[in-house]
Amino acid sequence: MPRQLHIANGNILAENISELGIEGDIVIWREMLCEGPTTYELGTPEFIKLRTTFLKRFYQINPEDYEEKFLQQLQKLDAIKDTDEIILWFEFDLFSHINMIAAISRLLENKVDLPVYLVCSKKLKGEKEFQPLSQLSLKHLKNHFDQKIHLDQDDLEMANLIWQYYNEENPLKLKSLIRQKSNFEYLSSCIRTHIERFPNSRTGLNTIEANILRLIKENNITSLNQLLGYSIQYQGYFGYGERQIQRLLDKLKKFYTLKNERIILTEEGEEAFIGSRNFYQNLKNKDSFGGVKMYDFLYDSESHNILKL
Repeated sequence: MPRQLHIANGNILAENISELGIEGDIVIWREMLCEGPTTYELGTPEFIKLRTTFLKRFYQINPEDYEEKFLQQLQKLDAIKDTDEIILWFEFDLFSHINMIAAISRLLENKVDLPVYLVCSKKLKGEKEFQPLSQLSLKHLKNHFDQKIHLDQDDLEMANLIWQYYNEENPLKLKSLIRQKSNFEYLSSCIRTHIERFPNSRTGLNTIEANILRLIKENNITSLNQLLGYSIQYQGYFGYGERQIQRLLDKLKKFYTLKNERIILTEEGEEAFIGSRNFYQNLKNKDSFGGVKMYDFLYDSESHNILKL
């Protein structure tokens, strides 16, 4: 039996892997690199300062917790030995895929020369519905493990290149990789989703923000808590967690209100929804995705291009 190192995206998935009784050490990847500023090289003083400043400000995560929950796991990854192969366990969404490509980049930086496999959420033969890895029964999780995908050198180098581009100031470079063939079934969709995180050239809202307004418009949502639940459930490829979605809802609060026990769009919300007014200047902030400022580019939904301001 080959000796394996498992890199798992989050605590729940790591616990489920342990319950499967699969041999090998587990590195738990506890980060959300899809949001906030990052650098190509993980764990440097510059990287740590950027991440801890961002996470403390917006998610009340203190530097001591970050050291314990992420940096120590990164050190564990750097110190791998007595391992025959590496298994990556990551979901289909943007949140997980940005973490995944960063992990792969770290492996290449460390010149790890071992077979690498991917266990990714997808609907397999014999399964009735598509579910994230963390929500699968142990039986179905084992099925995914048994059908893991071997990543060849081209796959690994492509992931590393995407991580490099993600940390640069020109997201147009990423767009050029959408049609690139690889063994990553969802990577192209995740790149496309990332591109759509830049504000729409017509409304100033990005795709997930516009989707929240659409959910309000088209559904009978009776509380803020229900709105949070809908926004999490119907977000597509973003993969954002509860606190990330709540941050978006706080950002958009001028666009909706609770009236007669129902969440409805305000006048500004209606204008944003139909695209009759551009709210770019109202929403503009200093948020970053990797190496680029969110509001330095616009997304044109008709041409699917991104335009530098």
